[in-house]
Amino acid sequence: MGKEGQSRGPLPQVIRKRLIRPVLEFMQSQAVGGIVLIAATVVALILANSGFAASYFGWRDMPAGFKIGDFQLEKPLLLWINDGLMAVFFLLVGLEIKREFLIGELSSAKHAMLPIAAAVGGMAVPAAIYVALNWGQPSLPGWGIPMATDIAFALGILALLGSRVPLALKIFLTAFAIVDDLGAVLIIALFYTAQLDVTALGIAGALLVALIALNASGVRMLGPYLAIGALLWLAVLKSGVHATVAGVLIALTIPTKVRLDARGFGESVQSLLDRFRAKESEGRGGVISDDRISLLQGIEDSCEQVQMPLQRLEHVLHGWVNFLIVPIFAFANAGVAFSGLPSDALRSPVTLGIGLGLVLGKPFGVLLAAWFVVRLGLANVPRGVSWAQLTGVAVLGGVGFTMSLFIASLAFESAEAVDTSKVGIFLGSLVSAVIGVVILLRAKGARASS
Repeated sequence: MGKEGQSRGPLPQVIRKRLIRPVLEFMQSQAVGGIVLIAATVVALILANSGFAASYFGWRDMPAGFKIGDFQLEKPLLLWINDGLMAVFFLLVGLEIKREFLIGELSSAKHAMLPIAAAVGGMAVPAAIYVALNWGQPSLPGWGIPMATDIAFALGILALLGSRVPLALKIFLTAFAIVDDLGAVLIIALFYTAQLDVTALGIAGALLVALIALNASGVRMLGPYLAIGALLWLAVLKSGVHATVAGVLIALTIPTKVRLDARGFGESVQSLLDRFRAKESEGRGGVISDDRISLLQGIEDSCEQVQMPLQRLEHVLHGWVNFLIVPIFAFANAGVAFSGLPSDALRSPVTLGIGLGLVLGKPFGVLLAAWFVVRLGLANVPRGVSWAQLTGVAVLGGVGFTMSLFIASLAFESAEAVDTSKVGIFLGSLVSAVIGVVILLRAKGARASS
């Protein structure tokens, strides 16, 4: 094989890596992020029940903010974390939702039906269990707490099981957890919204229209979207709608069109590489000539043009969200002083509603809905995956943690109610994790012909 054949051979493999790598990186970062999340939670619980408890709870209430002219915005640090940093988390959630519906597991009706049905069932049944146990109680607003699945924790647990879990099962969990996140966003927007400020809401609407106009006019640079998005976040914050909803709205306007398709990318890069090799004699002692630097810049530009702006932003945010934002949120919100809990905390309708909703309601709802759509012929069980493995993943769906903690902070104004809900979240998530792992370790995959 000549030099030309050697130079062109690797390109299809490069392209395949560029298409597959985002999915693999997503799973790997989520998995490791789950371990970091566990560490942040453990540290928060230790500090909240140690001699440093006063300092731990005190820093969360420290005021912080800014003032520009007559405009002033000041909030405790805890609210900056929950309203500000978590808006970035929800921006990433929105990007993942949009990508999944465009090019992922949710892009075709046949593939999407199973995770969508599983997510809907997995939200409805836990909420019903909570409502049944808290009907007529002041704690009823907490019905949204057991509906959520923490994708970072769940994927982290699957990662620990290694090759025992087929890739198709991980993809199913990712897809149904993303639909679950979409449901949580809608619930926050519709049911956990304070009194509305019509003026601020109108400004937010105008800024959203501006973002849509940017997309429609073909602007692909992320800077304008993020700049207007920051103003949108501020308007939503002042409107009474929870500020994290702004993150999802911004995500839905981020462009998905590419300037180069895979074939065009291959041809462009190959041409630039050939020209780069032709100038091999230029430059000495490791110094690259200006012409070759220009060609390298062209290759870099081609790499950018073959990626969706949405995927570029998603790639940048993954590390920040998984290793900084979510652990900070967990550290700030997971701490609960057990000595200050009511004596009947374990028997509280809040604790029981959340715990039973996560441990029993989640898997029952997921499996019932999945069985129903498969029975009707609307969906198929992923190839090589057994119902026993689906059961294990359905149980892991009861690991609600991050989103459950977040909804709890919105549902209750009383610190005692929030702390009690944390007991249900911790116990429900822990029991779901243990049972889910046991089921998956004992489960066997389906035959390839099934």
